[in-house]
Amino acid sequence: MPRYIFITGGVVSSLGKGLASAALGALLQARGYKVRLRKLDPYLNVDPGTMSPYQHGEVYVTDDGAETDLDLGHYERFTGVPARQSDNITTGRIYQTIIDSERRGDYLGATVQVIPHVTDRIKAFVLSDAGDVDFVLCEVGGTVGDIEGLPFFESLRQLGQELGRDNALFLHVTLLPYIKAAGEMKTKPTQHSVKELLSIGIQPDILLCRCEIPIAEGDRRKIALFCNVPESAVIEGRDASSLYDVPLEYHARGLDTEVLKRFRIDDAPEPDLSRWNAISKAVNEPDGEVTIGVVGKYTSLLDAYKSLIEALNHGGIANNVKVRLKWLESSQFEDDGETSPLEDVHGILVPGGFGERGAEGKIAAVRFARERKVPYFGICFGMQMAVIEAARNLAGIPGAGSSEFSKPSEPIIGLMTEWMRGNRVETRDEKSDLGGTMRLGAYPAKLAEGSRVREIYGTENIEERHRHRYEVNIAYRERLEAAGLRFSGLSPDGVLPEIVEIEDHPWFIGVQFHPEYKSRPFEPHPLFASFIAAAMEQSRLV
Repeated sequence: MPRYIFITGGVVSSLGKGLASAALGALLQARGYKVRLRKLDPYLNVDPGTMSPYQHGEVYVTDDGAETDLDLGHYERFTGVPARQSDNITTGRIYQTIIDSERRGDYLGATVQVIPHVTDRIKAFVLSDAGDVDFVLCEVGGTVGDIEGLPFFESLRQLGQELGRDNALFLHVTLLPYIKAAGEMKTKPTQHSVKELLSIGIQPDILLCRCEIPIAEGDRRKIALFCNVPESAVIEGRDASSLYDVPLEYHARGLDTEVLKRFRIDDAPEPDLSRWNAISKAVNEPDGEVTIGVVGKYTSLLDAYKSLIEALNHGGIANNVKVRLKWLESSQFEDDGETSPLEDVHGILVPGGFGERGAEGKIAAVRFARERKVPYFGICFGMQMAVIEAARNLAGIPGAGSSEFSKPSEPIIGLMTEWMRGNRVETRDEKSDLGGTMRLGAYPAKLAEGSRVREIYGTENIEERHRHRYEVNIAYRERLEAAGLRFSGLSPDGVLPEIVEIEDHPWFIGVQFHPEYKSRPFEPHPLFASFIAAAMEQSRLV
């Protein structure tokens, strides 16, 4: 039976519970243990798939087609363990399953209540589908005291009792603010946060205290005394110089050691941190720098591009260079048609997105990259805009557009109505629900012989994660290829375009999928590694 580590948060949001969970998972892995990480989200949405990036940040997609919280991206990047549908649950999904059961009569006339019906479902989720692992790390979204989180905290309280102290541990992430005017670190918010946890029956075993300065011994003793934990269980969590230094920092502060001590594991091997030391060296001691212009529509909230940012950084690690990102709101290129902000970049990336706003600006950025021979990487919507640009300006189809946001005379991009999911046919139409109805998850593709992408991947067959509702119309393939845009990757049945490229260009690739979801710091995605290498070459020319 695996041991369970429950990660909660207090005082304020955005303290880094997801990153702490991922880092702890990586440290336990470094000691030879198998881990699984999952997330409990208290909001009423069934999943984040219909939520605006401004509300929730990035929607992370798993191989099995789940739209999940962005923290699952941290989990995968730090541990390399592929997340599954069963690793993210929301209040909305819990209530949906309960109401469906009630409507079927499964409760045999009983009154359906939060306790035990909701809490039992949450506990069943936490314990299910763990697999052959040593530790399951389960993070609760939000902060203790939030009304919507109460059923989750109650469920974890019950699990703590049922599993016993040898199999369950509570790690509470909290805040120690430093009041500059007083010159003091304040422990009271942490004390109140723990008191809130205690009021619902949970005694934290370890406190991970986020702070700006070192914790003085007096403050550590005070926290331990008033929060009823050993002094060694008050772990300092200061900001690290980079994301991938966090496992090293937390190990130095004793986080994983304290976890093993609490579980009475005395024979744990020392962690092998060589991989993380190598990554830290590559991040902190690069040989050079390249600038990538990211032309998007959610650039005021960078959490919307969390996996993309990290995948670009992984490309930098693969080439031992620092990747500096220049964020460019795509609508600015529509307002005045001025493309001078792109003059100083070494590569241009247009990421995924939805809707009409900024689309023409992205097309303008594509044209700049194509005509100026600047390395271009289009992802999902970015590929579609590249196809429209090529259709208009290379293939002589001025009416080319997307039916997603207009009724073009030449619908180069159209709504997908049917595709294969394994041996099953998936069908959609314009009246289908928005949630969970896109082409989601891992799908295979076949790469054309002699293509740049075939050379980059080093294989003919690939499998990548998708999240899209619109697709390039294969009927235009002949005209576009005659104009110079090669369809270098297709679905195995040859119906769905997956990759396009321009051969007479230093580096111009558009992909319908999201390669950023599968990139890891210790295993950079080949497309991002190749794109950054092309940007390095471009930097030598400007």
